[in-house]
Amino acid sequence: MLHPLLQRLRSSTLTPLRDIHWTPELFGILLVYFVQGALGLARLATSFYLKDSLGLSPSQVAALMGVAMSPWILKPLYGLLSDTVPVAGYRRRPYLLLSGLLGCVAWLGMALWAPTAGLATLWMVLGSLAVAVGDVIVDSLVVERVHGHDWAGTGTLQSLTWGATALGSLLTAYLGGALLAHYSPQVVFGLTAFLPLFIALAAWVIVDQPVALSQGWDPLQQQVRQVWRALRQPSILLPVLFVFVWQATPSADVALFYFVTNDLGFGPEFLGQVRLATSMASLLGVGIFQVYLRRIPLRPLFGWMTVLSAGLGLTSLILVYHLNRDWGIDDHWFSLGDSLVLTVAGQIAFMPVLVLAARLCPPGIEATLFALLMSAFNLAGFLSQELGSLLMHGLGVTETDFSRLGLLLILTNLSTLLPLPFLGWLPEGAVRLSGAEHYSEAEAQASLEAFLRDVRAEETEAALAIEGVALVETDSD
Repeated sequence: MLHPLLQRLRSSTLTPLRDIHWTPELFGILLVYFVQGALGLARLATSFYLKDSLGLSPSQVAALMGVAMSPWILKPLYGLLSDTVPVAGYRRRPYLLLSGLLGCVAWLGMALWAPTAGLATLWMVLGSLAVAVGDVIVDSLVVERVHGHDWAGTGTLQSLTWGATALGSLLTAYLGGALLAHYSPQVVFGLTAFLPLFIALAAWVIVDQPVALSQGWDPLQQQVRQVWRALRQPSILLPVLFVFVWQATPSADVALFYFVTNDLGFGPEFLGQVRLATSMASLLGVGIFQVYLRRIPLRPLFGWMTVLSAGLGLTSLILVYHLNRDWGIDDHWFSLGDSLVLTVAGQIAFMPVLVLAARLCPPGIEATLFALLMSAFNLAGFLSQELGSLLMHGLGVTETDFSRLGLLLILTNLSTLLPLPFLGWLPEGAVRLSGAEHYSEAEAQASLEAFLRDVRAEETEAALAIEGVALVETDSD
């Protein structure tokens, strides 16, 4: 299977990449995505620091992780500020520079002064804020570039950016565990602090045309009205609601981390090897989507991937109840294989949402609207962690008692099937033209064109109002 995949990947991915205009700015954008993946260097160190150094329980760590990702919920605010409040006359570069510097400070704080759960949470929130701001900026730059591309071309660019993130994760995955096996988590945090500085450097190659400084709240109010008008479109609102339900189901990841470290005795170096393998699997998932799945309609793709992921997630029960030992399979090998399959499935399921979100963003409010669409993931992720924490606490899953971990896994995996009745909220997806190579996203494109007409009407109205022409609203808001 691998050889045909590589051949088709060359023809359907490498060939379209030749049509992309490679510039220093694009390399800067990819560098930011790369750093976002490379920040995973401290992921294991953070988990072990909260578990061992601070002595927190699984439910406490899950709740804290939810709080740490709360800045991602406010991504629309960062996009709104970037679109409407230029700094020194620029909308993108200063915010990207701030992101890099703030990230460096946050990881230095974790390295030098985090003796309590409260301070560790503070530094983690600041680090999350730094990454979220940088993510908003580069997302908006990517969205600006996808205008004018067809559906498949958008998928190519999105695959490229997420491939850069996966590559960053790949190169630092094993290193994080290997360092942790010989050094304290604080040393790993100190090394991680250097990575955000590359984001600050990337800011200088971003093409950012100077704009007039914002005067008053009028531009901000106009931006909010445009975004509100966008959200009223069913073609945007319903997919966002589906994504929210899809991601908000409770998670048992933290409980599994405690189980494999405290019960099975997995060390940081092996977990680093697992992260290395799953990073490679993530790249494989991007490749499979790009070659085989990027033209498949969203509804069946999401439906089958949801069912498949739920079934695969239940395979962790084999490890929890040690059935693999009865089959002569070592815990390490089974855990590794299970993680690889789940990672590929998860990456494949995530890619079409990015493509859909990028295609629904009109010019002028790219950062704001794209960030708002992605915030559905982040708010749902926050709820997923908190609901998982409540389930762990309610079932009595602790750092030493895993007797009900199996029940926790059953509940969390079956809950992922809850969004299936709402598949109709997604666009019908790509429609294959008989005998043709390309697909047409007819429903989404029609909705997008109608939305753009509304935005143009809104912009015309605002321009006339500035000139002092009184207009009568024909529709009620």
